[in-house]
Amino acid sequence: MRTIHAWLLLLPALAFIAAFTHYPAVNTFIHSFFLDGRGGAPAQFVGLEHYQYLLEDEVFRKALVNNLLFASGTIPLSIGLAMTMAFLVNAGLAGQSVLRLCYFVPTVLPMIAVANIWLFFYTPEYGLLEQIRGALGLAGVNWLGSESTALPCVIAVAVWKDAGFFMIFYLAALQQIPPSLAEAAMLEGASRLYYYRRVVIPLLMPTTLFVLVNATINAFRMVDHLFVLTQGGPNNASSLLLYYIYEVSFKYWDTGYGAALTMVLLGFLALASIGQFGFLDRKVHYR
Repeated sequence: MRTIHAWLLLLPALAFIAAFTHYPAVNTFIHSFFLDGRGGAPAQFVGLEHYQYLLEDEVFRKALVNNLLFASGTIPLSIGLAMTMAFLVNAGLAGQSVLRLCYFVPTVLPMIAVANIWLFFYTPEYGLLEQIRGALGLAGVNWLGSESTALPCVIAVAVWKDAGFFMIFYLAALQQIPPSLAEAAMLEGASRLYYYRRVVIPLLMPTTLFVLVNATINAFRMVDHLFVLTQGGPNNASSLLLYYIYEVSFKYWDTGYGAALTMVLLGFLALASIGQFGFLDRKVHYR
């Protein structure tokens, strides 16, 4: 009877997960083997043709490389910056409440608002960065219109947006560390740097694993900023996987190929999760 009661309590959550997570994933996988009919015609089964075309799609390869570069830039930078900010606001400095507010404000701003703020920074001739460069006598740069700078500019926006959010988790973890550990380290003659490196950072590893998983997911689902900043340009230099999926599925209405791209994206996220939880979890929890 208790088992039945437990399953009944779990049933609403399981129903929502099945309806909004598992069913769409299975439906997308099935849809990736079909070519949508035009003008009301029935969908045509094409097998693995969409996945074979992936190997020849230069835009997909470009978006994949961009997304890997984007992830390799945003993940370590946002985590490192978040940890540093957490150390600062937890150090008992004067005005730390204002400092916490300044760090956290980017997190509560809507993504489109953040993108528009940075669009003003990057705008050629009269943007904030160009005004600073002009005051220093430097030549102007089209930050979002150059293939060499478009993706780094998008990375900077993502790091600025995410670091304050991750800081909250690190701050909560720091406040759970017993003060007696710092006192013991002081009595043993350990320097502050040694204490943070050998005691604090290892104790923060469970939080780091949690933040790492979220940062990885954010890196592969970032699409909002691109609509305002670059729209994937110039020449697909800043196009990411999810933005390319949007273009294929809703701009060109090739939903079958878009479903195949979605399955590739889900595969990357699954492999990343298995790697993070399968290998790092043992080191994090010392098993």
